[in-house]
Amino acid sequence: MPQHFLVKSEPDVFSWEDQMRNGVEPWTGVRNAQAAKFLRSMAVGDLAFFYHSNIGREIVGVVEVVRPAYPDPTDETGRWVAVDVRAVKPVARPVSLAAIKAEPRLEGIALVRQSRLSVMPISPEHWSVLCEMAGI
Repeated sequence: MPQHFLVKSEPDVFSWEDQMRNGVEPWTGVRNAQAAKFLRSMAVGDLAFFYHSNIGREIVGVVEVVRPAYPDPTDETGRWVAVDVRAVKPVARPVSLAAIKAEPRLEGIALVRQSRLSVMPISPEHWSVLCEMAGI
């Protein structure tokens, strides 16, 4: 069974529209040890919500991991990793951070507890609730 994650991107830097246009894209630039650990745990076939951070603050799509962790080509130190993700589909209804915080079934979700983390696991239960909220 695939694992589930949430990955964040600032839409003025790399947006869901960019992901859709490019199809498969390396998820680079993660410079946090905990987020990098989650990238390393990803396997081909795992799914992730694509979340617009800073501007919008909402889940806007779903991506699938198509290449597991490898050295991040944007990192000159060799310490960090990237994965390749493929756009799967946009959500029918974007799910805002406010809606996530207001949903009692999402209590304890990492997006609220660790708001600065750019890559995080999503439990199967939380994945189901978020899919319901997103209309997928």
